[in-house]
Amino acid sequence: MMAFRRCFASNTIKALRTLRSNQRCMSTQTDGEVRITKILKEKFPLAASLKVVDISGGCGAMYEVHIESMEFKGKRTIQQHQLVNQALKEEIQGMHGLRIFTNVPEK
Repeated sequence: MMAFRRCFASNTIKALRTLRSNQRCMSTQTDGEVRITKILKEKFPLAASLKVVDISGGCGAMYEVHIESMEFKGKRTIQQHQLVNQALKEEIQGMHGLRIFTNVPEK
C-alpha cells in the first residue's frame, strides 16, 4: 500500500509539472509572436513546423524561433539562419536578440 501511495504521489507531481510547463503553450500568443509567425509562414510556405516564442517575458525584446522547412534542404546551418534573418530584417531592428533553430524535416 505504501508503494502505491509513493507511486501515485510521484505520478501526480509529474503530471502537475507537465501541466505547468505546458501552460505557456495553452496561453495566447503575444502580438510579436503572431507578427513574426505570419512573416515566416509567408517566407517559408513549405515549413513543416514553426514555433515563435517571446523569451523576454512578453516585452518583445527577444524571441526564439524554431522552424523546420524543406527550403533549408542542402543549405548549411549558417545559410539557413541567414534566410530567417533576412525574412525578419525589419523586426530584428527593434529586438535585443533572436535565437534561431532550423532543421530540414525527416521523411
